[in-house]
Amino acid sequence: MDLLQNYHNDDELGEHGQNPNSSPDSPSPPRLLPSKSAAPKVDDTMLALTVANQTLSKPIDPVQHSVAFNPTYDQLWAPVLGPAHPYAKDGIAQGMRNHKLGFVENAAIDSFVFDEQYNTFHKYGYAADPSASAGNNYVGDLDALEKTNGISVYNIPQHEQKKRKIEKKKEVVEEEGSGDVIDKEEVENPATDAWLMKNRKSPWAGKKEGLQTELSEEQQKYAEEHARKKAEKAGGEKGEVVAEKTTFHGKEERDYQGRSWIAPPKDAKASNDHCYIPKRLVHTWSGHTKGVSAIRFFPKYGHLILSAGMDTKVKIWDVFNSGKCMRTYMGHSKAVRDISFCNDGTKFLTAGYDKNIKYWDTETGQVISTFSTGKIPYVVKLNPDDDKQSILLAGMSDKKIVQWDMNTGQITQEYDQHLGAVNTITFVDNNRRFVTSSDDKSLRVWEFGIPVVIKYISEPHMHSMPAISLHPNSNWLAAQSLDNQILIYSTRERFQLNKKKRFAGHIVAGYACQVNFSPDGRFVMSGDGEGKCWFWDWKSCKVFRTLKCHEGVCIGCEWHPLEQSKVATCGWDGLIKYWD
Repeated sequence: MDLLQNYHNDDELGEHGQNPNSSPDSPSPPRLLPSKSAAPKVDDTMLALTVANQTLSKPIDPVQHSVAFNPTYDQLWAPVLGPAHPYAKDGIAQGMRNHKLGFVENAAIDSFVFDEQYNTFHKYGYAADPSASAGNNYVGDLDALEKTNGISVYNIPQHEQKKRKIEKKKEVVEEEGSGDVIDKEEVENPATDAWLMKNRKSPWAGKKEGLQTELSEEQQKYAEEHARKKAEKAGGEKGEVVAEKTTFHGKEERDYQGRSWIAPPKDAKASNDHCYIPKRLVHTWSGHTKGVSAIRFFPKYGHLILSAGMDTKVKIWDVFNSGKCMRTYMGHSKAVRDISFCNDGTKFLTAGYDKNIKYWDTETGQVISTFSTGKIPYVVKLNPDDDKQSILLAGMSDKKIVQWDMNTGQITQEYDQHLGAVNTITFVDNNRRFVTSSDDKSLRVWEFGIPVVIKYISEPHMHSMPAISLHPNSNWLAAQSLDNQILIYSTRERFQLNKKKRFAGHIVAGYACQVNFSPDGRFVMSGDGEGKCWFWDWKSCKVFRTLKCHEGVCIGCEWHPLEQSKVATCGWDGLIKYWD
């Protein structure tokens, strides 16, 4: 390119070396100024030193704002020499400081090893040299090292320890046996060695002298009062102890064939598939002196009906034959709140306001076991699975659902999420889950055995639901809401409220009236606060019939499991009525 440029310039100049276009009188062109570089000035001292294989030992001044060469790591972190650093009292740059006293390096030595060498040096005058590569180098008094054979304060041989103990004992004996005259003032003055030698015995050695063995009258009175209060508290925590009694009212406990009085009749079976609404009163059982709080038919057959009374008694009545009371179970000191049969009906549970849950033998009337947490049980249920009939669930007044293993009598689980007393327990989804309702106006769904809520249903418009029943097809739950309606919830995954089905017309506000289904699922029924029993059609949700059953509250109603047109009701008037 330079050659081409020169050739072009020669053509323009002409023969005499002058530009043909320029006149001889025209002024010469201006000279160009020398070019300046915008790059910063570079100190090439370091380059020269590097070439000469010299090392720069001078540290970098922390005051300077720029470094014109690439410093090494050692130069950057070298301690400041010379006068004190302007921003640090001890002359150490801020970047170097990792401790309030300056720069501390991490040492590859364990704290125990350091303490050992430190104490050994102060005791014997020698210690291991940490800077030496070999482990046998020592610093300090090497003569003492040879004498003691290089022991440290932490690894004194046993024979040496024994020697020292013997020497110490000798010293003590010599001091005690010495006839030195000691000044009394020195002995009494704790600051002197004489006082220390005299009082070397530990104050905790031996028994304390003058220990008080007998209590004064005031102390004894306080101890008795404390023991009495403690006993009262312990008694209040558990249920009241009552002697269990039972009375059989039938003719004989076994018939001529040796069958028990609770054995179901062999010919008992469902007469037809359709259920019909009862119209008339067939029978009345009267025997409770106070209101009846719950009734339960014998499972599958319904030839007996169990009733829980507020007169502390539980009675079982004959349904098919005589219609009389067969046995009375007395084991509670207060009203009985809830009852529940096991799957085969040979045993049943009772929950009383005396804080006791009792497991009875239906035939003999004996109490098999008693359970209590010190709180009132509001509902008791056995796990419906045949292989889990020994597992008891109870909803308590202290917001918990307690699970017992009745074989061992131990509490195996506590479901503690509710914010109010637990009112109902209903098993769903092939008994893998259960739904509980509470005074906190919510429904909670639990996996059996896992105390974590898997579904929580609580809406601002919801009321407390003190009674819940499962539809015969197990797909729906009927919940008695205290705003005078029965709500239907799905038992599928989402447990949604069925807004199309709502049963109303009855007055139940303030009462835990039981809600129930006919065995074929076509009818819903419920008692109410005015003594009526209401029947609704499941499909249309319309009121089918009402029966005036009791004076006062009709608290419970049960549909007979086999005779499809018969219903039993109970009320606070102390009567149990049978309708057909």
